Amino acid sequence: MAERLSPADIEAQLANLPGWKQVGDRLEQTFTFKDFLGSIAFVNRLVDPAEQAGHHPDLSISWNRVTVCLTTHDVGGITQKDIDLAKVISNLAVV
Repeated sequence: MAERLSPADIEAQLANLPGWKQVGDRLEQTFTFKDFLGSIAFVNRLVDPAEQAGHHPDLSISWNRVTVCLTTHDVGGITQKDIDLAKVISNLAVV
């Protein structure tokens, strides 16, 4: 089982994750696209990496915006799994 990161570890990791912020016990970022199709294409791109990691984000889609929230539910907070998936998702948003 993954271990929760300390507040200092989270802060240090967020320095390398532009646009991501800590909101309570999760990481969050809202990505903006040209239109709804861009939003859905982004969501479709993140499905395979999330499945491969066995770690699934909470998503909110609103026309040209997708808000991604990451937390490790079984430990009740942010773990390295969240940081790693945030990096992958950030790379997927650049098209």
